[in-house]
Amino acid sequence: MPALASHRKPRTLVRTTTPAIGLTTAALASVTLLSTQSAVAAPDPKPSVEDVQKKVDDLYRQAGTATQQYNQAKEASAAQRAKVDALLDDVAKRADKLNDARRTLGTYAAAQYRNGSIAPSATFFLADDPQSYFDQSQLMDRMTSRQQKAITDFRTQQAKTAKKRAEAVRSLETLTTTQATLRTSKQDVQTKLGEARTLLSKLTAEEKARLAEIERKKEAEAKRKAQELAKQQAEADRKAEEAAKESGSGSGTGTGTGTGSDSGATTKAEQVLAFARAQIGKPYVWGATGPASYDCSGLTQAAWKAAGVDIPRTTWDQVEIGTRVATADLRPGDLVFFYDDISHVGIYKGGGMMIHAPKPGANVREESIYYMPIYGSVRPA
Repeated sequence: MPALASHRKPRTLVRTTTPAIGLTTAALASVTLLSTQSAVAAPDPKPSVEDVQKKVDDLYRQAGTATQQYNQAKEASAAQRAKVDALLDDVAKRADKLNDARRTLGTYAAAQYRNGSIAPSATFFLADDPQSYFDQSQLMDRMTSRQQKAITDFRTQQAKTAKKRAEAVRSLETLTTTQATLRTSKQDVQTKLGEARTLLSKLTAEEKARLAEIERKKEAEAKRKAQELAKQQAEADRKAEEAAKESGSGSGTGTGTGTGSDSGATTKAEQVLAFARAQIGKPYVWGATGPASYDCSGLTQAAWKAAGVDIPRTTWDQVEIGTRVATADLRPGDLVFFYDDISHVGIYKGGGMMIHAPKPGANVREESIYYMPIYGSVRPA
């Protein structure tokens, strides 16, 4: 019996690729989303304590530079203000002279208006006698000469007053510019110090302890170098004294102890150090010149002033005075400058140590000159 044909329709094979595409797209989207979330969620790496310490030191140095800019602008502003005041006083005095000359001219003009102008021939005929005419004519000539002088004086005073007034205007413009620089420098100092405080405030107690340990190691290394310098200077003094005894002169160089042959310089150095020691413990305040607080160059200026020597206000000007000396030849009272931008200064006390006003938050203190990179040194007097 023949097989019966099947009446079922053949099953059509349908490729189910769309769901696969959908799953792939979803998977890619999920990966992208996760990657994006990871990128957003990943915080910036926290700086190490060493990085914070370097950053804070750099900010303090920048604040020191800005402080010197502030000091320089403050000095310039004060000098310019004095110049403007003097010019304005001068203009006021010249204005008084100008007004006097104007009043004199007014007197002559009023007299001429009252008397009128009469021809010389008419005056001759109207005179009681010829002699009186000649007397009156001579008087009028003298009056005309006085009038001419009055006019000349007026014009001179007018020109001088205008010149001084223009000079005063220019000086006022310069003063305005200087005061703007002063404000900018002040803002720079405050900004740098604020950044330093913010960095330090983010440290944990453990990180602050580690930072303090870094500072102790830095100070210890600086003191070690100071002791080496003290030994070198002591040896140099010993050799100089032996050479002096052999030659019979009996005088030494005094590189480390300040016992040089110039007793006047030694006395000044002693006065400088006596003043500086008396300031130890007083706070550093940027822009301060004493007596309650100091910045670095304010302390050095005040110390040398106590010894009867006037030196400039800023580190940039102080480094240009006196005699340059090598680190090995430092004597007490010498000024030691730091950093490439010469933004800090201290007073050498001997033995590789100095007295200085360090930075905001610290007090005037003794410290090794090797705590900061040395730029150079000078002997003011």
